[in-house]
This record gives sequence, structure tokens and C-alpha cells, in this order.
Amino acid sequence: MFAAIADVHGNYLALEAVLADIRAQGISEIVNLGDSFSGPLDAGRTADLLIPLDAVTVKGNHDRALIDRPPEEMGDWERPSYAQLTADQLDWIRGLPFSAVHRGEVYLCHATPQDDNTYWMETLNEQGIFHLKPLEEIEALAKGIEQPLILCGHSHIARSVQLSDGRLIVNPGSVGCPGFDYDVPFYHKAQAGTPFAAYATLEKTALGWQPTFRQVRYDNLAMAELARRHGMADWVGALSTGWIG
Repeated sequence: MFAAIADVHGNYLALEAVLADIRAQGISEIVNLGDSFSGPLDAGRTADLLIPLDAVTVKGNHDRALIDRPPEEMGDWERPSYAQLTADQLDWIRGLPFSAVHRGEVYLCHATPQDDNTYWMETLNEQGIFHLKPLEEIEALAKGIEQPLILCGHSHIARSVQLSDGRLIVNPGSVGCPGFDYDVPFYHKAQAGTPFAAYATLEKTALGWQPTFRQVRYDNLAMAELARRHGMADWVGALSTGWIG
């Protein structure tokens, strides 16, 4: 059994709680699906916790945005976190791969095998509400991936989809950012509905891979207050309640 985490987004208190929950289950093996630092929280303390884990880690779109442009061109999520990271920590991000294979049978990427900024299992209706993509669209993005278990993040929505050939795609949800809004391709919101830290465990059984989705309580209001002090009102609501106002 191993644990999968994703989308920590600088929320070190959520990460601490998740790591404690993982240890309490006797699990020592962790994979990280990226977007670990960006946001108005504490990227430096998050890096201090995350990097020593030596977890198999892939690079997310927000990780890429910390290293592929000068600070003055960074967005609201990257500017504060870039300033909190050391040169060595930024070098660690630069060294992350786009994708990885774990144990020879688990494919890891942040969003999809094709790019780091597409929702794999979700699509949007005209009101900007997430819903499940048709199976054939999900399967098209999995073409060429031979591993029976596929892990991704990016949407912050905990979900699993079994493909017609038996392969399983799992998104463990977001450790540190239970809701966000975004205006590409048009305005939409992702909302977990709870402020808890989310992750998943994966166990290989005689019948196949068994995902277990977990939610962990932590001092989310302390993180909401930190976001408020940093002037990010949309984060305050998400961290407080799991909803975007």
C-alpha cells in the first residue's frame, strides 16, 4: 500500500496532518502529483516538509510557473510563494519530471499525459460547473499508457474512473486547496464542499487496485487567516468552508 498526495499549494498545516494520518496507517511510501507550493500560504515551510520525504514527485502547472518565467511575470499564486522558496528549493522544482512510473505499474502525471493544464476526468458546462467527462474522452487521453493504475491531480476533485480495459485512473483530491476559481476557458469553480485535507491510499489486491479516499481535519481556519493577511479573499472562503463564494 502507498499514499498519493496532490495539490498541496503551500498549505503546510494540511500537509502535516496528512503525513501524520499516513504514518498512523503504517504507510511509508508516498507519491506526489505536483502543484506543491503556489499560493498565498507558506511555500517555504511546505518545502521543508515535502522535499525530505524523497517521494516520487511530478511537476504540476503551478510548479512550472515558478521556474519558467521571471517573478514580475508570475501570477497571484506564484509571486508570494516564489519569494518564500530558497534557490535550492527552486532547483529541486526544476529537476522534477513531467511524468513518472512508480513500481513499474503506476503512471503519475499532474493533469494528463499530454499537458499539465487540462482536466482529465472532468469537463465544464456553460454555467462553469464540473461534471464527469464521457468515458471515450477520458480514454482518449489515456492512449499509450500501459500501466494498470494511473494517478493524476490538477482538478482538486477526488475521483476515480475505471476504463473499459480495466485500467484505473485516480485523482486523490487536494491536500491544501479545497476550492478555486479560474477564468480559462471561461469562468468556473472547483469546490470540494469540505475544508478538509484530502488524499488517497492505493492498495494492490487480488482483484486489482483499491483506492481509498481520505479526508483529514486540521486547523484550516489558521490557513484561512494567513490567506486573508496576504489579501487573497477567494482562498479564505475555500480554506474556511470548502466552497468558493
